[in-house]
Amino acid sequence: MVTPGGLVVLTDRRSAAGPLVETIAAAVRGGAAWIVLRERDLPRDQRLQLAEQLRSVVPAGRLIVSGPDPLGGTAVHLAAADPVPAGVPLVGRSWHGTEPRSDVDYVTLSPIYPTSTKPGYGPALGAARAAELAGDLPWLALGGVDSAARAAECAGAGAAGIAVLGAIMRAANPERVARTLAGSFGAVAVGA
Repeated sequence: MVTPGGLVVLTDRRSAAGPLVETIAAAVRGGAAWIVLRERDLPRDQRLQLAEQLRSVVPAGRLIVSGPDPLGGTAVHLAAADPVPAGVPLVGRSWHGTEPRSDVDYVTLSPIYPTSTKPGYGPALGAARAAELAGDLPWLALGGVDSAARAAECAGAGAAGIAVLGAIMRAANPERVARTLAGSFGAVAVGA
């Protein structure tokens, strides 16, 4: 199973500068390799409909659904307390250094940097500390990865990818921001 890497965009319809599906389509054109559908407050039928709309603009098999219900897909991203669903081939988990990690394929570690999406959430781990915590498990750097320099630092520390919400969702030009972050991460990751 391929694990998420490169630029991974997390959805947030409330902070998106434009319609969510259009914002995600632009991010994919800019180089987003994976998308995580959050929107856990929506009723299941609305979330399922949104998942289907996103699958039409996301590369095949590259939509990860937050929570234990894959909404007809093959990948989920779980909170610390979520149960691992049976029969889902790709499982990730939000991890803070204390939860079990043997039941997942990758983790997100956060916040790597201070983040305006969740002000006061932290303290910031930094890329090097996140790499120490993750050990040999593939990890995504989440939180405050909003510049080319930060994307490159995460790649240099060994992150499999960068998980970005605010920098893409709030961007007037999400395609350009995605291109910058994906390019900076990829340039260092290829050389690492």
